[in-house]
Amino acid sequence: MTHRFNTRMATIALAAAMAAAAVPAMAQVMVGGAPMLASKDIIDNAVNSKDHTTLVAAVKAAGLVETLKGTGPFTVFAPTNAAFAALPAGTVDTLLKPENKPTLTKVLTYHVVAGKYDAAALSKMIADGKGMASFKTVAGGTLTAKASGSSIMVSDEKGGMASVTIADVYQSNGVIHIVDKVLLPN
Repeated sequence: MTHRFNTRMATIALAAAMAAAAVPAMAQVMVGGAPMLASKDIIDNAVNSKDHTTLVAAVKAAGLVETLKGTGPFTVFAPTNAAFAALPAGTVDTLLKPENKPTLTKVLTYHVVAGKYDAAALSKMIADGKGMASFKTVAGGTLTAKASGSSIMVSDEKGGMASVTIADVYQSNGVIHIVDKVLLPN
């Protein structure tokens, strides 16, 4: 009887330890003051981030809401409001005009890669690529990722460089990496 009790207690202790170890892996990521829930899609999370109001407005203006609510999976390098504000004066207003929808769509889809590439996958691809990994974007262009210390940097076709400031914001249809610059296609 004592042996069965000790075995049962050891099993319960092991299960509790495994559950406790799993909690940090499932911890909520906060972006723009809002919790990002892995059960929600890219759009349903992004609309709650105070740091991504420009991105959300641009996605709506480009007619990409339904696409980014799709099953994916997608990897999105999501520029913050500050990243959009750093563009030359008037750029965002010009891009948001209905007549510039094709250009806006190209810029936004340049930040999207088909597939789910979290930081571990990106780091492995960078290591396998001897310091660099290239990705075809949904827009048809190329992004290049490389490591910089413990950070991941993403460069665009024009030589612009963005830092991933928050990695691994998991979504029901992919993963978002927050970046500090708007990436521009050729």
